[in-house]
Amino acid sequence: MATLRQLEYFVTVVETGAFTRAAELLHVSQPALSHQVQALERDAGGRLLERLPRAVRLTPMGRAMLPHARAALAEADRARTAARRAAGLDGGEIQLAVVYSVTLGVLPPVLRAWRERHPEVRVRLLEFAHTEALTAAMAAGRADLAIGPVPESWDGPVRELGVEEFVLVVAGDDPVAPGGESTPLTEFADRDWVHYAPGNGLAELLDQVCTAAGFRPRAAVRTEQTAAAPLLAAAGLGPALVPADLLPPGFDGRVLRPEPPVRRTLAAYCRPEPDPLTAAFLAVLGRHTRVGIWRPGGEAGGAGAGTR
Repeated sequence: MATLRQLEYFVTVVETGAFTRAAELLHVSQPALSHQVQALERDAGGRLLERLPRAVRLTPMGRAMLPHARAALAEADRARTAARRAAGLDGGEIQLAVVYSVTLGVLPPVLRAWRERHPEVRVRLLEFAHTEALTAAMAAGRADLAIGPVPESWDGPVRELGVEEFVLVVAGDDPVAPGGESTPLTEFADRDWVHYAPGNGLAELLDQVCTAAGFRPRAAVRTEQTAAAPLLAAAGLGPALVPADLLPPGFDGRVLRPEPPVRRTLAAYCRPEPDPLTAAFLAVLGRHTRVGIWRPGGEAGGAGAGTR
């Protein structure tokens, strides 16, 4: 029967992409690591990993096992945390699954408030580029709480945090809409955009809103880093569509409201019976979330939170 140690070794090899690096992180010898992975493969009845000259690749059996291995490790971590909290050994850890833009915009003031109230509790962030990956991670038991766009379906509590508004960012000397702050998206139909890399949920969002406006955005550059998009746009590489709460104070690019407006609702969701630590974080999240609603002049304000 597979042991937690074998599952941990298997997952670490997959995440690092090499036995050598995994052995370093796990503080074991490479032969010992290989032996445990081979024992896991014998128990599974076949190869989980294909050994390449400078990397490893999951076999079909490995791909099938990986989400279950991660879920088992996450559940074991939660069991240890609960036991330690009950015994008063430490404050434990809460694991948050979030989309990239939430880490950058919504979450910092929430984490600051949480840290002030619960300095003994560690926070682990699992960041995802797409809502589907976020929901899948929660369903697999990899996190205690997810924060991102409202899921299409979820068997558990969902707390709506507010409506996030998106803005258009261009260079300060951009000639579009010189007399106002609102600009039809069609003004940018013939422009090359600062786009997002495939797999980033904002890439799909940009394509959807532009298609609804009657055109498909051409990409001047695609970035995997959500935070890079407004900086590239301010540098003159093309317009970018970004969450309003992503813009830092004193941002020197030009900020416009697209017409029609682009908005999405953000929410937090967890399992049907959240543990006390998750419930406490939800309470702090509800009080301190400030979802970006753009104000003329480029400032972002806060939207209230609700539940459903």
